[in-house]
Amino acid sequence: MVNATVARNIAGICGNVISLFLFLSPIPTFITIYKKQKVEEYKADPYLATVLNCALWVFYGLPMVKPDSLLVITINGTGLAIEMVYLVIFFFFSPTSRKVKVGLWLIGEMLFVGIVATCTLLLFHTHNQRSSFVGIFCVIFVSLMYIAPLTIMSKVIKTKSVKYMPFSLSLANFLNGAVWVIYALIKFDLFILIGNGLGTVSGAVQLILYACYYKTTPKDDEDEEDHEENLSKANSQLQLSGNNGQAKRVSA
Repeated sequence: MVNATVARNIAGICGNVISLFLFLSPIPTFITIYKKQKVEEYKADPYLATVLNCALWVFYGLPMVKPDSLLVITINGTGLAIEMVYLVIFFFFSPTSRKVKVGLWLIGEMLFVGIVATCTLLLFHTHNQRSSFVGIFCVIFVSLMYIAPLTIMSKVIKTKSVKYMPFSLSLANFLNGAVWVIYALIKFDLFILIGNGLGTVSGAVQLILYACYYKTTPKDDEDEEDHEENLSKANSQLQLSGNNGQAKRVSA
């Protein structure tokens, strides 16, 4: 019979694979940016927010904060690296004014994570205290980041069309949340459970909307180039951040 540790590791590995797919989902957006050599109306918001979210969860998973959380570190560390690559590309093709904003936001986020880390290590002296302190921040930011997909879901309801809410991302969103919920329940982790419980609900709502409005989605009513561009934007807005959160709205 599979013991709890093995089951938890299996769930975590599955979660890592699905989360990696979600981290890579904005690639079409950056292909578009590279081809056009400019960012146009694309926003750095999702990637800035994911950097902050991943950085916090990497710190949360460190042995001095939450022991036995290697899989949390691996996927969020990977996500952090991927998002930084996205930001470098975005920065390179942005006008000067947007470069300044992106740079300032990134510096501010790193300072914030540094302050949280310093306070955690100096003010709290047990794993439970440290994980609770950092976990609260993680859950707050994850919860806030679930606001962004509401834009897409609202558009689906208003237009009665799922054209800009890709089924694959909605399904991956749901599966990602469900797998990490299982991971959190096997060896109870309240903070991972809350964040991914929200992700599961969000994914389920997206799938329900897809089922409701798939048949009413207009076919062939725009040219292929516009469709690909809008699909890239939808991918960006639906992007999740590792094992805990979704695309996001931070002004930049």
